[in-house]
This record gives sequence, structure tokens and C-alpha cells, in this order.
Amino acid sequence: FTLGALIVYRLGTYIPLPGINPDAFAAQFQSQTGGLLGTLNIFAGGAVERMAIFALNIMPYISASIIVQLMTSVIPSLEALKKEGEQGRRQINQYTRYLTVFLATLQGYFIAVSLQANSGGGLPIVAEPGPFFLITAVITLVGGVMFLMWLGEQITARGIGNGISLIIFAGIVAELPRAAAGLLALGRGTAGAQSLPFSIVILVIVGAMALITFVVFMERSQRRIVVQYPRRQVGMRMTQGEKSHLPLKINTSGVIPPIFASSLLLLPATAAGAVGP
Repeated sequence: FTLGALIVYRLGTYIPLPGINPDAFAAQFQSQTGGLLGTLNIFAGGAVERMAIFALNIMPYISASIIVQLMTSVIPSLEALKKEGEQGRRQINQYTRYLTVFLATLQGYFIAVSLQANSGGGLPIVAEPGPFFLITAVITLVGGVMFLMWLGEQITARGIGNGISLIIFAGIVAELPRAAAGLLALGRGTAGAQSLPFSIVILVIVGAMALITFVVFMERSQRRIVVQYPRRQVGMRMTQGEKSHLPLKINTSGVIPPIFASSLLLLPATAAGAVGP
């Protein structure tokens, strides 16, 4: 089930948004591939580069989840819901879905306006701009986010592991072979006018492996705090105090902060593109 769901996700990243010229958008994207859109494209599994129906990926849902979690510590009513058990958790999840729709609608609107305002390769990205395209694009992008949210919940319930994490992981891993092939092409001098010395390519590969090793080490590292229990008297005997360890991860926040930051930065980036180049 998990494999089938991920295949459906990958197929969705190749279905372009209705009403756009894929070639014109690809030409426009090439000029911005090294910026924020390039980073978001990695998380989205290449869907941003192709402006697919899953271009927003699962980012609005992640942002909404973190915002709601933060609000539960600030708003007393949400904090009370959090303590009500399963029923409160369902209500909080419903609020998260509502906020997801709002964020996805906002980001989808800015993306649609930006597509209408830009062109690539001398051709307009949108063949027939107007209100109909705006409505269609926003509904399609929001529908893609909601479908991925539902798909992630189904993977969690029926498949293996956390569905949302697997969707993000599948998107990142899917872009690794192409990135590796591009790096090797630079080393061989077959990437057009661009080329790198082969020693630099080897250095980049070694550096990447060292960085991955360091990240895994930091993720697995923990500091064990010794907890000393006092001696107790059981009947006429005095038992010796026991010792145990309280493990604390060094990186307690995990990867949520950078993903959250990337998702939030998408909003001003798309808004800036909507007002003009």
C-alpha cells in the first residue's frame, strides 16, 4: 500500500497545472533555479520545476500543523482541547485542516498571479490569462495539497511509517539521481559551457558523505543525565539507591524548523513574483 501511494504521488508531480505552457515555465524557472524555488523544488520532488498539480507539496499542512501546535501553548481554549484526549485531538486536527486550506489558497493565488505576470523564452507562461485561470489554478493547487494530506494520513493508518515524512522523503530522494548525474556531467565537461575539474567533483562527493555522516551522528547523539534515586528502607533492610539515565537528544527539534522556514518563505517569494519581476 505504501509503495502504491508513493507511486501515485510521484505521478502527480509530472501532471502540469492546466492552462500553462510547460516550456515557457521551464525557461523562466532556469533563471531562478539556484534560489529559494530551487530549494523548494527539491522538497517537492521536482513538482515546482514542472509546475505540477503537487507544486505546493505538503508544505502548507506542515506550516499549519506547527502553527496550531504553537497556538496550543498560547491560547487557553486550544490548550484545554489538547487535554481532552482523543476528542480534543480530533478537533485540533480539524483546525489544522482549515488552516491548511487557508495557507494553500493564499500561496496558490500568489503563484497563479505570478504565472500570469511572467514569461519565459519570449512566450507567456499562461496561454489564456484571466479570472478563469486564477480560479482553476488555485482550486487545482489547493486540491493537490489536500489530496497529499489525505494520502499521508492513509499511509500512516494503513501503510508503514509516517505518511507525511515518507512523502517528503520520496520527493527528496527522487531528485538525488538527477543531481548526481548533473555533478558527474560537470566533472566530465559534458554539461555544455559549464565544467568543473574532476578533483573538485571528488571533493564535493567526499564533503557530501562527510556531511551526511555528521548529520547522522548529531541526530543519533544524546546526552545521558544520571538520575540518582535515594536509599529506601524496606522493612528492616536499607536498600541501596539506584542509578539510571535520562537520555536527552542533542537535536531535539529535528528537521521541522528548516522545513517550516522553507514553507513560510514560499509565501513572500511567490508574493514578490506576483507583483512583477
